[in-house]
Parts: sequence; C-alpha cells; structure tokens
Amino acid sequence: MAIKFNQSKGSAQKERIESYVYTGKENHHVRLVGDLLPRYLYWIRGDQKNYPIECLAFDRNTETFNNKEKDHVPGYYPDQKCSWSYAIQCIDYSDGEPSIKIFNLKRKLFDQIMTAAEDLGDPTDPETGWDVIFKRLKTGPQVFNVEYQLQVLKCKPRALNESEQTLVAGLKSMDDVLARPTADAQLELLKRITEEGGSVDESISSEFDVE
Repeated sequence: MAIKFNQSKGSAQKERIESYVYTGKENHHVRLVGDLLPRYLYWIRGDQKNYPIECLAFDRNTETFNNKEKDHVPGYYPDQKCSWSYAIQCIDYSDGEPSIKIFNLKRKLFDQIMTAAEDLGDPTDPETGWDVIFKRLKTGPQVFNVEYQLQVLKCKPRALNESEQTLVAGLKSMDDVLARPTADAQLELLKRITEEGGSVDESISSEFDVE
C-alpha cells in the first residue's frame, strides 16, 4: 500500500505514466502530488539491458524486510543486492506544459525533502504544500558523479492553481501506477531474462534514467 508522504520512515499498467528525467540542466522544479511508494528494486542484467525487479522480501506497508512473500531473485542471483527505490508522482514543469510524471526519488534529495517538511509541512498537500526546487551538482569526472541539492529558501508554500487541480483530479494511487508483482509474475520474468532468446516486455527496462 502506498502511503502519505509524511508517513514515510525514509528508510505494469498498459496506460503508463512517463518518468521524470533528471536531465543535465542545473535547476529543477516539480510539485510532489499523491501518495509515496516505498520500494526496493534489484537491477538484473539481461539481453544487454538492466531490468528493475521489485524485491518482494520488502513490505511496502510496513517499510520493513519481513520476507512474508517469496522472493525468487536470490535463487537466480545469490549475490544480487536490492537498492532503495521510493517513488511518487509529480507535476513536471520542464516541458513547457505542466504534466504528471513518476518521480523516482534520489535518496539524498528525499532526505533533504523530509527534513524541510519538518518546518514547511507536507509538500504534497494541495492547499499548503510547497514546490520542490533543487539543483544538480557535479561531484566528480564520471557521468554518475552528480547529486541533487534542495534549495530550501526557494521552496515556498502555495495552493495548487486551477489548472494544476485539474491535472491531479484523477490521480491514481502509486500502488496502481507501479503495481507490485506477484511472486509468480516475478519468477516468470526471471525465467524470461535468464533464458536465451527469452522475450521480455520492453517497457520494463525504461523505468529509470541512469543518473
């Protein structure tokens, strides 16, 4: 079950919503909306692509690894570790026309947002929430040497305007946007990835950008 943003402990539909792209531009501006989806993902290499597979040992409801559901990944990839992959929806203003996107959170940015929320309140509230404005910082020579820093003083509380309210009027829960696979579905996908010439849904590999 997806949860309200300020409830977090921090620690495939046919009609797909696009993901927000952390482009190389310096400044970013989004408004977080809806509920927060706690997840951990494995990244499995297959057919020259990385496929995100949800860790079923992690419980979305309790944000704990309770192993209540069978997770088949360790049986196929004993050394594979899952990684923190929380997600929420956002209004993206970068395309000129605001649109709803899946916002795959960066851990450090998420921690900064949670800290700011202690003073500013829930960023997802349509009346008292606030815009998330952050910048991209280069931290080294490699492509992946980047981090994102919240610009707290620019994150001003404001009510959603009429057009934004229209955008979020039919907002789906993140549990529906990124449905949790069953253990059988996870197993079937692993079989397809590991079998030579196996057929895998192309949309599965494009959930995240590399940064």
